[in-house]
Amino acid sequence: MSDAHSVPAPHAAVRRGAGTDSGLLAPVWAGSEAVPGLSDEAWVRAMLEAEEALARAQAALGVIPARSAEAVAKAARSVRLDTAVLAEESRGAANPVVVLVRRLTAAVAETDPEAADHVHLGCTSQDVLDSAAMLLAARTLEGAERDLFRTADALALLAREHRTTPMAARTLAQHAVPTTFGLKAAGWLDSVLDAAARVRDTAAGLPAQLGGAAGTLAAYEEYARGTAAGRTGHGPGHGPGHGPGHGPALAARFAAELGLRAPSVPWHSLRMPLCDLGGTLSAVTGALGKFALDVQVLSRTEIAEVAEPAAEGRGASSAMPQKRNPVLATLIVAAARQVPAYASVLAQSMLAEDERAPGAWHAEWQPLREALRLAAGAARTAAELAEGLEVFPDTLRRNLDLTGGAVVSERLNAALAAPLGKARAKRLLGECARRAAAGEGTFGELLERHEELAGVLPGGTEVRALLDPEGYLGAADELVGRVLARHAECRERMSGRVSGPVSGRVSG
Repeated sequence: MSDAHSVPAPHAAVRRGAGTDSGLLAPVWAGSEAVPGLSDEAWVRAMLEAEEALARAQAALGVIPARSAEAVAKAARSVRLDTAVLAEESRGAANPVVVLVRRLTAAVAETDPEAADHVHLGCTSQDVLDSAAMLLAARTLEGAERDLFRTADALALLAREHRTTPMAARTLAQHAVPTTFGLKAAGWLDSVLDAAARVRDTAAGLPAQLGGAAGTLAAYEEYARGTAAGRTGHGPGHGPGHGPGHGPALAARFAAELGLRAPSVPWHSLRMPLCDLGGTLSAVTGALGKFALDVQVLSRTEIAEVAEPAAEGRGASSAMPQKRNPVLATLIVAAARQVPAYASVLAQSMLAEDERAPGAWHAEWQPLREALRLAAGAARTAAELAEGLEVFPDTLRRNLDLTGGAVVSERLNAALAAPLGKARAKRLLGECARRAAAGEGTFGELLERHEELAGVLPGGTEVRALLDPEGYLGAADELVGRVLARHAECRERMSGRVSGPVSGRVSG
């Protein structure tokens, strides 16, 4: 082959092998807790925690000796596994638990051969992997909730500071009526509080998984009966604590060891927990994405009502020196556009046939991890954005005045409805607005000169008062107060000073 057609050698920095996944193509979570917290190594540790929890639960119920549980725990905390090798070897069983259990058993056997027989006793791969997934999800949600409340605190401050700062509300990309920046921030805040409530409720309901081969807990009960018979000399089923009900009792103890909820039944092919988790992660990134998308719009050069917090190198362009791109908002919006797609995989996996599903279960793992990463990264980024967001009241006012008063034409329509009729008043006001946009004069001047409005409109001073956008803010101030009260109450619940669900809304 000639040099012209040869394949170039890989760059020196790119080596063959497993490589890393540290967020190069997902900068919203790069450098965050989601990197180590959801890495391959973290998944392995969580699976080993599940194996340790099972051994401890079985020892507590007298199924295996306490010495065996300690041997399993020691090996689970000290065994060193190459995750790249583990991943490749896991192709043979289509999940990583089979190989992991083999390695863990070997590690236990090195110090206590008898205890090695008690590794993964009665268990199935899905028990371990599902429980590990719930552990990691719980930890990720805990961090996300903290960042959501950081975001909420910053948005509450913005709502309070700009409670009466007027600006133009926009509907379908056009100026609509006056509003306040405080109400806009309060709207973001209310959604973030909703998301935080969902996170807390979801985290509290994450279940452990323990069902055995097909969800009957049969092997767990059989091993318990056999152990009891061997120790006591009684026949099967006559040992202390190992009769009917042992399986559910073991499942409850296992869940308690992990700090997860004990489910009513094993959920191997009943995937509501994953569907709920996907929905919560979509709600989180959706609420944060709305905030970020508004920041993107309001920071456009021709609008310039807000700006992201400045930092060295932030928002820089590789080509244009003048750029200060809204990169924090961009990262959040990118996450918000991806998570629903991952969540849809989790929802589709509810269609899981039989008692264990080939493919539906396997399809969940990577979408779950990526959705958790993106939601956690978006929450951290949103906190940074909200805490440093710059608001420019003078620009807000200048843009509000762009239409020369037409932004309050709805108010005038209501004022003129009685003397002119609603339809006629709307027609006349629309005509004045169009002529003002064409440069024939300001909206107010055209109103005062319009022959059909002569003698109908009040005097010039009163017309100017009607055109003042600050006089047409409706219940904006009260609405801001309601959301700020909700935030304060949620904060009190978080600190334990008030009982009740964090999701409770206040009415005033």
